[in-house]
Amino acid sequence: MFDIGLQELILIFVIALLVFGPKNLPQLGRSLGRAMREFKKASAEFESTIRTNLQIDEIDSPPTPAPDPVPLEVATSPATPPALAESTDHLAPTSDSIAAEAPPGEAFVARRGAKLFHTRECGWVRRISEPERVYFKRVSEAREASLQPCPSCEPWEPA
Repeated sequence: MFDIGLQELILIFVIALLVFGPKNLPQLGRSLGRAMREFKKASAEFESTIRTNLQIDEIDSPPTPAPDPVPLEVATSPATPPALAESTDHLAPTSDSIAAEAPPGEAFVARRGAKLFHTRECGWVRRISEPERVYFKRVSEAREASLQPCPSCEPWEPA
């Protein structure tokens, strides 16, 4: 890398020994090693930050539509065989899953650190995990947060 041979390395060591003395040379080596370790750690952190930011700017593929769940009355109707009713019982929506979907009154959703906001009915909202969601009541609140409307669902607010 630097094309330093054995003779040059010995010369550098002798000069460092003369300048710093034999007592301070081990301490100098330790501090140089620490500095190199910190530099490597900082450069790795910088690289991971850049990679994360590049992934945020990538265009996501459109969401795949989820299969429609079997309605609750079909799953538990007397005409349905018991084995089918048990197998489709988990497909019926529960009150917990509906309550965790979004707080009441919050009509718009965005991902933390993203550039777009969506309506609650937009297919892209399903791809945002709950801890990453940010909710807005009005379009103006989302625009104040420097967010742009989603081109798929085109959120708007009546005047």
